[in-house]
Amino acid sequence: MDRTQVIAGVAKDLHATEKAIDAAITQTTTLVQSMIGARALLEVSPVAGAGSQAKAMEAIAALGEARSAIVACHAELQKDHRKMGWGVYAVGPVNKPDDWETPVGGTPPTKGHLRVA
Repeated sequence: MDRTQVIAGVAKDLHATEKAIDAAITQTTTLVQSMIGARALLEVSPVAGAGSQAKAMEAIAALGEARSAIVACHAELQKDHRKMGWGVYAVGPVNKPDDWETPVGGTPPTKGHLRVA
């Protein structure tokens, strides 16, 4: 394997990991929605499902932390890649900001500036 293939392989795995975490977040939020809907349809007290629903929401929070960590990993890999002078390799979505702070199509936030997420 040459360098390009190795780097493309890592980029492909990174993109797949990001996608998998997003899919897990989506699926887990769907589970919570299903639990709430089922409870309402069955006319069961909110107290009855509170424990299991809280655990599912803990899972969403943990997945959110995992997503933040993989995005930070992506940023570090990008820095390392540029420090090593390996040029540009595009795998996955390519509409990414260069500085990780500027929203796509936007301007960098200023100090003290609030933005809606």
